[in-house]
Amino acid sequence: MKFFIDTANLDEIREAYDLGVLDGVTTNPSLMAKEGISGEANVRAHYKAICNIVDDKVSAEVIATDFEGMIREGKELAKIDDKIVVKIPMIKDGIKAIKYFHSEGIRTNCTLVFSAGQAILAAKAGASYLSPFIGRLDDISYDGLELIGQIVHIYQNYGFETEILAASVRHTMHLIKCAELGADVVTCPLKVITGLLKHPLTDSGLAQFLADHAKAAGK
Repeated sequence: MKFFIDTANLDEIREAYDLGVLDGVTTNPSLMAKEGISGEANVRAHYKAICNIVDDKVSAEVIATDFEGMIREGKELAKIDDKIVVKIPMIKDGIKAIKYFHSEGIRTNCTLVFSAGQAILAAKAGASYLSPFIGRLDDISYDGLELIGQIVHIYQNYGFETEILAASVRHTMHLIKCAELGADVVTCPLKVITGLLKHPLTDSGLAQFLADHAKAAGK
């Protein structure tokens, strides 16, 4: 399973990368705004700064919702760095744009996916990644993890190459369940990744080891 971090905060990206387990980054206009990044030039410079930290796979989202606009924006985003994956919304013109970018060898991440039907369309269009939002489905009393399992099953049936990128992952159990179900990637906040480190028996066991060592050393 690949780990992506869902943020535009450079310090958090560096921390996750330094941990040695980070495979990529996802961003969106909301995350950029949260970091106070505005204006086309500043946003692109920030994407470049992210690319300079990580090895590959930085999702950069288009703002346009029409085919021509998405193609224009996507091409400009792809020019920033070879690590850029163009993030396209799950709408009719978005599917057309994904098909176009696939033919041009530009990687895409189909975002705002909430159904298996949408997942099938994105895969047939040639999306590199598919982002089902499991936390947001949970918010409306639908089991987001059930959708992950459904998509994994469908993609395995037909050998689709699109990677399932579980998004809106809010806690460690979301992540672990996605791993059990066979999601290719999870994208989540830093606290979810570092949360995997924590277990009370690890803490108490380490404390006991250190106490025993100190006692044996006569300290």
